[in-house]
Amino acid sequence: MRRRILLLSPGTFLGLRAPVVSATEVASRKPITLPRDFGAHPEFRTEWWYVTGALDVPGVADPFGFQLTFFRSRTDVPDDQASRFAARQLVFAHAALTDPVAGKLRHDQRIGRAGFGVVNASEGDTDVNLRGWTLQRSGPVGAHRYRARLDASAQGFAFDFTFTITQPVLLQGDAGWSRKGPEPDQASWYLSEPHLAVAGELTLDGRVRAVTGRAWLDHEWTDTLLPAGAVGWDWIGINLDDGGALTAFRLRRKDGTAIWAGGSLRSREGALHSFGPDEVRFTPLREWKSPATQARYPVQWRVETPAGAFEVRARVDAQELDSRATAGAVYWEGLSDLFDPQGRRIGRGYLELTGYASPLRLG
Repeated sequence: MRRRILLLSPGTFLGLRAPVVSATEVASRKPITLPRDFGAHPEFRTEWWYVTGALDVPGVADPFGFQLTFFRSRTDVPDDQASRFAARQLVFAHAALTDPVAGKLRHDQRIGRAGFGVVNASEGDTDVNLRGWTLQRSGPVGAHRYRARLDASAQGFAFDFTFTITQPVLLQGDAGWSRKGPEPDQASWYLSEPHLAVAGELTLDGRVRAVTGRAWLDHEWTDTLLPAGAVGWDWIGINLDDGGALTAFRLRRKDGTAIWAGGSLRSREGALHSFGPDEVRFTPLREWKSPATQARYPVQWRVETPAGAFEVRARVDAQELDSRATAGAVYWEGLSDLFDPQGRRIGRGYLELTGYASPLRLG
């Protein structure tokens, strides 16, 4: 959702339309192969690498949150277009920092056409570069790490983080094929890396601080748009305190009812349980109204899954991100805590809410 956008092609925000994908084509696709599928898939309409996490900052009692998402979008420029300046592939990125001291979200964004050595999403492995904002993977599969670097000094922050894996890659859905709607073709390839160990430097208003923390990475690629009638989605990715990992999402109609839902729980022992579309329910408990857009976002939820019922609470209400300069959407994405029925905190991660400021456009 990448996320941030989970289902909607970033290209659709730019007035592009994805081709129809047949069930036969879906069935014939090759399974996920690593390390190749850590890299870009330019033949698909859209793709994203999405990293979120919580940071322990010296001298600050509450955790900071961060988001860095790179999107790659294939345009409708024909392959036989000879010009080196033809925008066949676009890369854009969103970066955000949840500041608990100020009680607000700092965020930045940028966009560029692939090429000329300054904007690129490599096919062989995770190696994305957008004019100095970078995300790169290194090391053998199963013992690898990522490094993310960006400078959003105009918004008062920058970071240089390393994310080291502590658990195997999690293939969502059916061995990585994650359904997103009632039709067989409404799906994405989807892999997650929960419980990444974070270490590095956070620069905040010119002051550099060494930080540690815990992160979550999603990588998805797809040709599929939202199912008919969907205006947005709600999604959580939570690193559980006991070492497990919880994912849950639903696609919403305008009246708030679900068209489709899903998710998974991987236990601390490594057992994976994927959820069916009728096994996940989101019930809003509290709203926050954005003073900038007047949108109302449910920032506290009851989420019911086969793994149990939980409560999700935003750590800071004001985590709305305006990406209209790049993706064309306004959405809410923020650091949140997970609680059990007894009110005990059992996890921390990110909540994403789209389609509340306005329905997502499909072209």
